[in-house]
Amino acid sequence: MSGRERSYLDYNATAPMRPEVVKAVARAAELVGNPSSIHTEGRAARAAVEAARASVAQLVGADPSHVIFTSGGTEAANAVLSPGLRRRGEREGPMRLLAGAGEHPCVLQGHRFGLAGLETIPLDGDGVVDLDWLDRRLRQARGERVLVSIQTANNETGVLQPVAKAAGLVREHGGLSHTDAVQAAGKIALDLTALGADVLTFSAHKLGGPKGVGAIVLASDHLDLGDRLIRGGGQERGRRAGTENVAGIVGFGAAAEIACKELEREGERLGRLRDACEAALRRIAPSAIVFGAGAARLPNTLAFTIPGVRAETALILFDLEGVALSSGSACSSGKVKLSHVLEAMAVPRPLAEGAMRVSLGWNSIEADVKNFAAACEKLVAALYKGRAAAA
Repeated sequence: MSGRERSYLDYNATAPMRPEVVKAVARAAELVGNPSSIHTEGRAARAAVEAARASVAQLVGADPSHVIFTSGGTEAANAVLSPGLRRRGEREGPMRLLAGAGEHPCVLQGHRFGLAGLETIPLDGDGVVDLDWLDRRLRQARGERVLVSIQTANNETGVLQPVAKAAGLVREHGGLSHTDAVQAAGKIALDLTALGADVLTFSAHKLGGPKGVGAIVLASDHLDLGDRLIRGGGQERGRRAGTENVAGIVGFGAAAEIACKELEREGERLGRLRDACEAALRRIAPSAIVFGAGAARLPNTLAFTIPGVRAETALILFDLEGVALSSGSACSSGKVKLSHVLEAMAVPRPLAEGAMRVSLGWNSIEADVKNFAAACEKLVAALYKGRAAAA
C-alpha cells in the first residue's frame, strides 16, 4: 500500500479534527468561567463564544446574532422542524412539512410534525428534488401553513439541490423553508441570503471541527422557533437553554474560519482528487455506475456501484486493504442497509445493494487515490475470479 498507513475516505461521515482546531479546543478547555457570569472569567468565556459565533456566521453569510448553537446538526434540525416555527405576528395553527425524499433521517423522522404530518418531495433519477411537484403541491395548499425542508447537498450522493429555486417557490406561496447544510458547509460557498431559505442548520464535525456541536442560523430576527426543544435558562438569546459547550463552540469557530479562508482552493483540489478516483474506477470497472453523475455534486463526493458487488463484502475488502469507505449514511448504527436515497431515485435493488461512497476532505492526498484504485483492482479481480469459478 502506497502513502500513509491507511486512507480515510469517509469525510461525509465525519472529518478528522484539524490540528489548529485541536489546539483551539485545548485552549478553550482551560477557560474557567461560565459564559453567563459577569465576572472577568465569565466575560472571557463569553468573548470566546461570541468570536466563534462570528466565524460560524461568516461561513454561511449570516448575521452573528442569528446563530444559535446546539449539540449538533440533528438537534438543530429537530428544533426547527416544528409547527411552532413562524414569522413574528403570523397566526399559529396546523402546519404541513414537505421534505425531499432523500433527506437525512433527522429530517425524515418529521420530529414534532410526526410522520403523519410529513409529505416527501420526489427525486429524479439523479437525486434532484422535483420542483414541479413542489410547485403543484404548494398551489394545492390553499392557505395551509407549510414548511419545506430541502438539504443543500445530499450526504450519500453529494448531489446539490436547487435550494434557492425551491425557497423562491415557497416564499411565493407564503410558506417557510429550511435547508440542512450539514454536508455542504465548508465544501462549497454558502450565503443564506442568496439561498433564500428562512433557516439553515449545520454542524462542526463535517468540516474538521469537534463532534457534538452544531448551529441553527436564522435569516432574520422576524422568525420565531416556537416552543423550545430544550428549556431552562436564557442562553442563546432565550432560544436554547443550557450552559454553552465553550470548547466545542470555539472549535466550531476555528474550523469555520479555516474553511472560509481555504474554500475555493480546497474545493478545486478535492474536485481533482474526486475526479481522479472516478476515472480510476471507470478504468478498472467500466460497468461501474456513478450515482448523481448527471447532476451538480459536491467536489469531494463519489457514490458508485459495481454490478455484481455487494457493499458488505466490498467494504470489508477495502478495509483490509487499508481504505475506509462507506455504504452511504453513517447514521444507521453501523449497519449496511439499502439506501432510502437510492430507493427514491428508483435505483434497482441489485445495484443499490452494492452502493458505496468515497468522500474526501482536508487531509486527503494523491496517495489516497492510488490506494483506492489498488483496492478497486483487487475487488474487481476477486469478482471476476468468483464468476469464473461459478461458471
